Amino acid sequence: MTDTTTDSKIQTALPPSVTTVRLEDKTVHIVGTAHVSHASVRDVETAISQIRPETVCVELCPSRHQAMTRPDDWKNMDLFKVVKEKKALFLLLQLILSGFYRSIAKQLGIQPGAEMLAAVTQAREQGANLVLADRDVNITLKRVWGYLPWWQKLKMLFHLVGTLIVPDKVDESSIEELKDKDQLEVVMDQVARAYPQVKKRLIDERDLYLAHAIQNAPGRVVVAVVGAGHVPGIVKALPSQIDPAPLQELPPPAKWPRVLKWLIPAIILGLLVYGFIQGPEQSIQSVSIWVLVNGIFSALAVALALAHPITIVSTFVAAPLTSLNPTVAAGWVAGLVQAWVKKPTVADLEGLPGALGSVRSFWLNPVCRILLVVVLANLGSSLGTFVAGGWIASRLF
Repeated sequence: MTDTTTDSKIQTALPPSVTTVRLEDKTVHIVGTAHVSHASVRDVETAISQIRPETVCVELCPSRHQAMTRPDDWKNMDLFKVVKEKKALFLLLQLILSGFYRSIAKQLGIQPGAEMLAAVTQAREQGANLVLADRDVNITLKRVWGYLPWWQKLKMLFHLVGTLIVPDKVDESSIEELKDKDQLEVVMDQVARAYPQVKKRLIDERDLYLAHAIQNAPGRVVVAVVGAGHVPGIVKALPSQIDPAPLQELPPPAKWPRVLKWLIPAIILGLLVYGFIQGPEQSIQSVSIWVLVNGIFSALAVALALAHPITIVSTFVAAPLTSLNPTVAAGWVAGLVQAWVKKPTVADLEGLPGALGSVRSFWLNPVCRILLVVVLANLGSSLGTFVAGGWIASRLF
């Protein structure tokens, strides 16, 4: 049984960012943090040293924990595998999100996620259990991305790229203001209006997942270190029984992209055959339009990523062919060629975290460039397909 006098003294000594929830079998102290804040690091250290919990839960999944505690793992990344497994876009999104925090953290002189690292260190030093309570970041990104309509995907992608460009000065007091619940609710309302599906998958679902992990953490006294935006949702969910299985299901693949993947090449081939039936001149003109438009759009797109000249030429040659073959993407070819002709060095991989601080550094890093080549080649090829197909159809009919 807990000594109420001692418990009261501990509660009085805790920072204001700590919210305490008492469940039937445990007491949970939730530390709401800003992810780039010196004050949050102090709050975490104070809370854990004062409470001396049996378990510390942190808002990290195993892959993010590994990235924080083993930063040299970038050196072992197999870019050929990333491109072949069609993971370039998801890796690019993760890098852009990381770059947002790094840009602010650099100005404040603090490592992104320093409060999580402080919690991990404190748990180890005090002999407490460590629970990585967050949902796997790849599942989160796939659920966010998979449930968005295509126009929202484009809107969000441009928005994320824009986050690399931050104001020249970010005052630490502005970051601390995000820890105020009223201010945070306003921010969340704005996110909900712009991207309601994103908020649901990125915030609300993870509130439930984190609450479930905290509920099942061993011990009677638990400290949970989470972003301040998750605190209200976790507090609301903790008394309830939560089934985590639906929160980890990947969205079913949409049917229309699979249909279009085969239908569009079939229509283009039909137009080319129809032109051939009308006569050699029509056939030559249709094929020329297809090759030049599709090749030029794709080549210009990878040129924007400052791709190697061999990559640009290869993309020009490959795009008209891959656009007619649903099993191979132009970005797959372009990315593999770029990785082959300009294979990233260990120094490039070591410099990847530092490249996330600005658009210029991001664009010039060879690793980021390969990912950009993949994404832009696919975008250019898709655009070229619609322009060339429409042009050919208008000439024939």
